[in-house]
Amino acid sequence: MSPDPRFASEARTLSEILAMYEGEGYTAQLGARPGGRIICFSCHHEAPAEDFELYALARTEGASDPDDMLAVAAVACRRCGSKGALILHYGPEATEEDVEVLQHLEDLDKRRENPS
Repeated sequence: MSPDPRFASEARTLSEILAMYEGEGYTAQLGARPGGRIICFSCHHEAPAEDFELYALARTEGASDPDDMLAVAAVACRRCGSKGALILHYGPEATEEDVEVLQHLEDLDKRRENPS
């Protein structure tokens, strides 16, 4: 499935991004795990971030509050097909797990945008 162009929205707050993703069916819950892994809480499948289908990646603005430095990924579990939003911190509030997963998802996003 190809990325949905509607995800190119200018939404900037966490609630706007989540509402946008939820409107597209991304309602499952996922979490970051050590080693750049993601867990799908629908089927409890845990795998490297690369094993999840990335549809969109958005960041909130954290200019005034480092707690607002969040990345929200719309991803799907390849095992059960659940689609959800994965929320990750970046910047000073980021955990090691968040940083590792976000790096993998950013790499996937770059490859998706520039296939070569």
